[in-house]
Amino acid sequence: MSWKAKAEKLTRDIPALFLALSKKETPWTAKLLAAATVAYALSPVDLIPDFIPVLGYLDDLLLLPLLAAGAIRLIPKNVMAACREEAFELWKDGKPKRWRYAIPIFLFWLLLLAVAIKIIAGAMG
Repeated sequence: MSWKAKAEKLTRDIPALFLALSKKETPWTAKLLAAATVAYALSPVDLIPDFIPVLGYLDDLLLLPLLAAGAIRLIPKNVMAACREEAFELWKDGKPKRWRYAIPIFLFWLLLLAVAIKIIAGAMG
């Protein structure tokens, strides 16, 4: 499989992993790894900043696919297939039909920002 095909598959699998989080058939270990994968994929912060030549993209090229592959292995095949189909339907017109799926991600980053502000304020005062 070419790099381009792998990248396209990954862009389809990330929304499917997000959908798998809400399925009761998904084991908790898979939910934990899928949540970490989705959060990292949508994160504005990388482990290695992209402006660092070569190394900056290694996390995107290696870490994200490894996290996604691990989560997919833990999710039952029938659940992952259904989530892929649902994700395809959501994104088939180029944008999600249901924006409510963005709310948990927005709340996660809002919570993370609040915790960071509290830690910084505590360290300064």
